[in-house]
Amino acid sequence: PPGGGPPRPPPAARPAGFSPGGGGAGPSPAALYLAAAGVGTIGLADADAVELSNLQRQILHGTPDLGRPKTLSAQESLQALNPGVTVTAYQCYVSADNIAELMKDYDFVLDCTDNFTSKFLINDACVRAGKPFSHAGISGFDGQLMTYVPGQGPCFRCVFPTPPPEPAQASQPIGVIGALPGVIGSLQALEAIKYILGAGALLTGALLTFDALQMDFRKIRIAKRESCPACAPAPAASSSPVALSDQSLV
Repeated sequence: PPGGGPPRPPPAARPAGFSPGGGGAGPSPAALYLAAAGVGTIGLADADAVELSNLQRQILHGTPDLGRPKTLSAQESLQALNPGVTVTAYQCYVSADNIAELMKDYDFVLDCTDNFTSKFLINDACVRAGKPFSHAGISGFDGQLMTYVPGQGPCFRCVFPTPPPEPAQASQPIGVIGALPGVIGSLQALEAIKYILGAGALLTGALLTFDALQMDFRKIRIAKRESCPACAPAPAASSSPVALSDQSLV
C-alpha cells in the first residue's frame, strides 16, 4: 500500500463502517469524517437518547435533539453533511445475541463504547468473524488507540487479557474534556479510511497513547500473545476460547 504496511484487500466499491456505542471515544467526530470522506454506508448502534451532558463531546447532536434517540439525531446530521451516504440507525442494545448480525455487512468496525464489557465483546466478536476494527479508549485527559486486522497483529485481549475486577468497573467514571474524543475519534476515522484505501501503515501491533495535558503521543509496540484466548489458534490457547458475553453493550 502507498506509505507502507502489509498488503490489504482492495477497496470495496461502496465501503461501509459500523460503530457500536454513542458515548465513548469518539463516534461523533469519527462518523462525521467518514461521511465527509464518502464512506458509502455507515451503521450506528445505540439505544440511548441525547442528554444535555452529551453535548460537550458528542458533536453530532445539538440542543434541539435533547430527548431524541442518538442514532436518529446522528443519522440526520450525517446525511445533512453528505446526502450520498447511507446511514443505517440501529436503535437497540448491542449484545452477544445480535452483534454478529449487526456488523456482518460492514468492512470495518469502530469501537466507540465507554465500558469494559463492550470493548471485550467487540474484540471477541470481531476476532471470531474475521472483522477488522479500531479500538479506542479515553479517560480524563488520556486516550489510546489500536487497530486489529485478522492475521496481521495482536487483538485487544493480547494486550488486556481480561476485564478489570468488578469493583474497578463499578467505580465512578472519570469524565473527559470534550476535545479529547475529537482527537481520538478523528484518528479512528483515519484508521478506517486507510484500511479501506489500502494506504499507509495501520496501528496493528502498536498501541498509540495520547496525554493531552503534556500534548504527548507515544506509540508502544505490542506483540501477539500466543496463549490469547481470543485470537490464538485453539491448540495454542492456554484455556478454552472465550464465549461472547451475554451482557448488552450499549
